[in-house]
Parts: sequence; structure tokens; C-alpha cells
Amino acid sequence: MALLQLARSGFQRVLAPVVDFLIWRGVSPNAITTFGTVATIIGGGIYARGHIHWAGWVVGLSAICDLLDGTVARRTGRTSVFGAFYDSTLDRVADGAVLGGLAIFFARNGVHHAIPDSMSTPMVSVILLGIIGSFLTSYTRARAEGLGIDARVGILQRPERIVLLSAPQAFFGLALGGWVLMSICVVLTVTAWITVFQRVAFVYRVTEAQDAQKRVATQASSPTVAGRGGEVPEASAPRLDGAVLANDRMVPADHEPRLADVASPGDLDTRRTESGQASTFDSAR
Repeated sequence: MALLQLARSGFQRVLAPVVDFLIWRGVSPNAITTFGTVATIIGGGIYARGHIHWAGWVVGLSAICDLLDGTVARRTGRTSVFGAFYDSTLDRVADGAVLGGLAIFFARNGVHHAIPDSMSTPMVSVILLGIIGSFLTSYTRARAEGLGIDARVGILQRPERIVLLSAPQAFFGLALGGWVLMSICVVLTVTAWITVFQRVAFVYRVTEAQDAQKRVATQASSPTVAGRGGEVPEASAPRLDGAVLANDRMVPADHEPRLADVASPGDLDTRRTESGQASTFDSAR
């Protein structure tokens, strides 16, 4: 991951003149995002037609736009909440277009015979799982951010996925009978699902710690009711119609603790109220 980050930083330095030109021309970040998405959709269509080499170059253009729109937005002070939402939404469209194009490519293998016939159906299944996994990686992060948790974890995130979906295909096409492309698709699907599980586990650990702190704070601040084994936090005692269960008996929640200490129902001879009169429990039975 550190190597990928280093490569990304170097690529940004190479693109610095392009960023300067876009800023000088007043191109908006959302326009760059839109252009990149359109390029990706076109690349997905080229994948579907079986022109893997050219599709890799076109999809690679969208990866460049992913770097340009954020850089232009930051340098011009045009970052916005809607811009982040718009970018994230179009990213999902782009992912669906590329993976959908690959799914069509593998499904139409009987026409162009670019890969072994026996791998056509298995690869369609792999791509469908990859589509679900790629959408879940984005959804789990967005849902976590809605809970106030930054779940930016995972073995492979979107920039790396786009690089793997474009660069090897641009340079190698269907090398080795398509096994290079098929291997990359399998790697993308497996790593997408690993990322999903990593984010779910991360959010689980964070929320469990938060819930534990809330439980401790609630118990510490709750009023208590009298019980045979001592005072019990009122918040943890079962309630029914304004009553609290103390020593297996329901007592009014607002009753004084001393009145809750009633003799056990099994002691019939000692069951008396404080006035010495027979308890209503006796007459009820």
C-alpha cells in the first residue's frame, strides 16, 4: 500500500501542469468527475465488445480524472458536500459499467472465443460477485460515516481497483490466452469481499466499545431500588406499568425502598403488613 501511495504522489506531480491548465480555464471539479465517468462507461462498452487493450487505456483515463477533480477542488477552494456526494455516486456508476462490460465480455465468449470456453460461465459468476463486493465496500464505508465512524480500512480500495482494471489490460490485453485478465478479476473479487469483512469487523469493534461505555455511564447515573441482595440500578430492573422487580416481586417504582422488603410468599404465618393486619395476598389466595 505504501508503494501505491508513493506511485500516486508521483503521478500527481506529473499531472501538476494539467491541474494548472484546468484551473486557469476555470473547469469545475464536477465537470471533471462527469467526464471521467463518461469515459469509464465508454470503456465498459469497449470491454463488452472484446477490445480489452483499448478498453484498458480508456478506463485508465477515468483514474486520471479521479486524481484531477479532487486536486482542482482543493486548490480552488471549491470543495463541497454535494461535490463529494456527486463524486461518490458517479464512482458507483463507473464501477458498474466496467464490471458489467467485463461480465458481458465473458458471457459472449462463444462469439469471440478470446478465453477458454470452460471459463466463460465461472468468470461471469466471479464478475457478478465482484460487482456486489465493490458496491458493498463503498456502502459499508458510507454507512459507517453516517454513524460517525471513519471506516477507511481495507486491503484494496477503489483507486487500486481502477488501476488493476486498466493498467494491465492496457499493456497486456488478453495475454496468455486471457489468463492475466481472469486472474486480475479473481483478485479484485476476493479482495473486495475481504475489504467488506474488514470494514464490518472494524465498525463492530468501534460500536461495541461505544455501547459498553454507554452501558457503564447509564448504570452509574441510574437511581437504585432496594433488593434482597442490596441496591439494584433502577435502569436495569425489569419494569411493568410503573413497577420495578425487586427480590422476584414487583413493587411501585416510586415507592419507598423500605416497603419493597416484603416477606416471601412462602412464609404464610409471617405475611403481615406493617399495621399488623392480614396481607391482601392471604385473602387473594
